[in-house]
Amino acid sequence: MDKRASTLADLRAQVGGVLRGKAEVVDQVLVAALAGGHVLLEDVPGVGKTTLAKAFARSLGVSFARVQFTPDLLPSDILGSLVLDRDSGTFAFRKGPIFTHVLLADEINRASPRTQSALLEAMSEGHVTVDGETHPLPPPFVVLATQNPSDHHGTYPLPEAQLDRFLVRLSIGYPSHAETLELLFARATVDPLDALAPRLPEGGLVELQRAAREIRVDRAVASYLVSLVERTRAHPDVELGVSPRGALGLFRASQARALLLGRGFVAPDDVASLAVPVLAHRLLLGPEAKYAGRRGEGVIRAIVESEPVPA
Repeated sequence: MDKRASTLADLRAQVGGVLRGKAEVVDQVLVAALAGGHVLLEDVPGVGKTTLAKAFARSLGVSFARVQFTPDLLPSDILGSLVLDRDSGTFAFRKGPIFTHVLLADEINRASPRTQSALLEAMSEGHVTVDGETHPLPPPFVVLATQNPSDHHGTYPLPEAQLDRFLVRLSIGYPSHAETLELLFARATVDPLDALAPRLPEGGLVELQRAAREIRVDRAVASYLVSLVERTRAHPDVELGVSPRGALGLFRASQARALLLGRGFVAPDDVASLAVPVLAHRLLLGPEAKYAGRRGEGVIRAIVESEPVPA
């Protein structure tokens, strides 16, 4: 555990050094990766989403690809397609950009529902099927998808069932005055991404994902987690609460956070600190709550604040 803790501390420090002042966001992205999940970054342009994705991939020492989603993007543009080999006269599968370890799906809500569905199905299944033939995606496989919440023109909002495929939904937010000043001078002459070196050996993330599954969870802490989930289903503002898939996501994310922080067990704080990013986007609020401007984040925070914490 000590060696893993040291490695993960180096990883956190390196990615956090590129995205200054956003340690919590960096930790939550790393938690999602350790838990084998995917990330939805919902924020305005220019706050560092692409930089975060590149720093994350380089620090892990894995392959990276970026796809700009547009209305005319086809599923085959992402997944790949059969191409005629003129020499042999047979068709061969040409892999699309999804065959990478870290995929940045930029502005995912600009693609058609059909293209969105193709990506999200591959995220869920861990493989791509073309013309009846299955092609496994290379482990580890992590998607960081982005969307701009303030620009709805020409977009196709992800339905609740598709949002549920993402382990966490995060927002980076604007940097503070001091952080912006530091960023300006730090990037005046060099690109901080150029100095990044892999912090994990080949296959290191897959090994850490296995280790996260072995983190101990006491029954009292698991019961606390289930109580939070159950209360979303009975909340007056909520039309559709968190599913068992969401509960399992919070369970695995809590194990991953404990590993990231160098512990061999899950604490109630792991569950509480991840409840909003893991659960809020899975809620379907009722019409009155939407009209009143309420959001899933507020509902989850209120539930966490009022739920008794196990000793």
